[in-house]
Amino acid sequence: MIKSIAIHDIPLNHIAAVERWYYRHHGPEIARRFGPWLTRLDSYLPVSPPLEAQAYGFHNWRVTEAWWRELPEPGAQGNFSFTLPPMPAKGAACFVPVQPTEDFMGGQYQPHEKNVLRWCVLFRYPAGVSAEEADRWFLDVHAKEVIQQPGLYRFFSYRVIQQLMPLPGTWPRAFEGKIVGSGWHRLCELWYENFDDWRRSVIEAPPEYTRPSWAKYDKYPFFEPFVDFVSSFLLERPTDEFLRDARGYV
Repeated sequence: MIKSIAIHDIPLNHIAAVERWYYRHHGPEIARRFGPWLTRLDSYLPVSPPLEAQAYGFHNWRVTEAWWRELPEPGAQGNFSFTLPPMPAKGAACFVPVQPTEDFMGGQYQPHEKNVLRWCVLFRYPAGVSAEEADRWFLDVHAKEVIQQPGLYRFFSYRVIQQLMPLPGTWPRAFEGKIVGSGWHRLCELWYENFDDWRRSVIEAPPEYTRPSWAKYDKYPFFEPFVDFVSSFLLERPTDEFLRDARGYV
């Protein structure tokens, strides 16, 4: 079993049209067509962050998680192509193991003890730097510094699966985004109780970080936002669970 993650961004002027497409067409098409291969199909609308958080590669539209028992064969496979959105969304997508590859802190808390504000971040190492070398920095140096953030209480990470994954289904000709290979290296979740704790941890009183020698971006997070580092803020419960919610658009 593997999990696909897609983090999206759209001009807010078009959110009404894209939401209509998502509910009326895309969510039901995925659930109906690929339900036998899926165990979960969840979608989250991000929480609007404070202005200073938007500079950290913030993507403003849906984050979708699909949990696949296995991937069906790519292509139309007896179906029409997917219905096109009114405008393409920018975004970042990857496949990861269902469970984190590293769980750094916070697993001992019970649900009633903490509020959950999830900072989901996806980043990739620079070209020319081996993933093994960069992971040594992340695991042996950076993660140990991150857990010193004063308002952080939960932190875990996934190694992105680097194998090219042909997405099931097909889009009309000339529409981009069929294959997820991405070049992303890690998906991380950092949990806080509120934005005050996030601000204290990231802006006001962060730990002293060790900059890797290969970094092309001089300050935390050491990856260029919107290029090699994207993020979104989510709550703990999905906005939609398309395999369980049998809702039409109206």
